[in-house]
Amino acid sequence: MDKIPSFTINHERMVRGIFVSRKDFVGNEVITTFDIRMKEPNREPVLHNGAIHTMEHLVATYLRNDAEWKDRIIYWGPMGCLTGNYLLLKGDLESQDIVDLMKRTFEFVATYEGDIPGATKEDCGNYLLQDLPMARWEARKYLTEVLEQLQPVNLTYPK
Repeated sequence: MDKIPSFTINHERMVRGIFVSRKDFVGNEVITTFDIRMKEPNREPVLHNGAIHTMEHLVATYLRNDAEWKDRIIYWGPMGCLTGNYLLLKGDLESQDIVDLMKRTFEFVATYEGDIPGATKEDCGNYLLQDLPMARWEARKYLTEVLEQLQPVNLTYPK
């Protein structure tokens, strides 16, 4: 079997950042998949399950309510390896196009207080697996260490 494209990226050289993972056509529309990489693969601890689950609830809610981007949001969800998230957007986009959106999003998570959207028995299949303090901590870390200090290496996959 052929490797899927995301398995051809050299994860030993990957850093944290915002990367275009792939672009697909659905009819005449382009769907851009972004790799929102929060952890350096195989070199630092992965995101805790409760933290990434809480981030999923907060970020998905935030993005689908963002005045500028809500009509282009297709999906936000965690990577199986727990080193980041995938964001699928309608449009032929590049990493730089969503930097401001990601800064606003992670600032929202880093400062969020209150009930986690959708974290009830009626709304979620694993509503007890939530960790707001850790989600806030991870969001602040990514915001300050990566998003606020982006370099070209944080926006393009390694060769």
